[in-house]
Amino acid sequence: MNTLTLPTNTFIRRGFTLIEILIVVVILGILAAVVVPQFTNAADDANNAAVRSQLQTLRGQIELYRAQQSADPALLTTGWTDLIDGDYLMIAPNNPLATSSTIAAAAAANVGWVWRDKGNGTFGLYACDSDGTEFSE
Repeated sequence: MNTLTLPTNTFIRRGFTLIEILIVVVILGILAAVVVPQFTNAADDANNAAVRSQLQTLRGQIELYRAQQSADPALLTTGWTDLIDGDYLMIAPNNPLATSSTIAAAAAANVGWVWRDKGNGTFGLYACDSDGTEFSE
């Protein structure tokens, strides 16, 4: 029977070289550069979708209030109180873009929602963006 014996001063390679490790790190860096921006956009897209959904729900509840009360809710003077007390809303809605539930007549910083005249004598509800501008749907 023939067996292979190595001299005692011979080293057996058991690890990776620096070049091999650097190549793996570069490949992982390239993959991360491609994938990470897609995840950051996903959060923004989710917030935009949440605001659109909230606007649709809030506008529907405001229309229900109008139909039952024959008047607009006094959102600028009482906030969400008319809709909450009338069981149209459970709590004041928080705008995920502006992280605020406040209502104002115009878009501004720290304002979540805008309640303003649409130009024909009726009021409409709009959302504010994180930079204080009106959210474009």
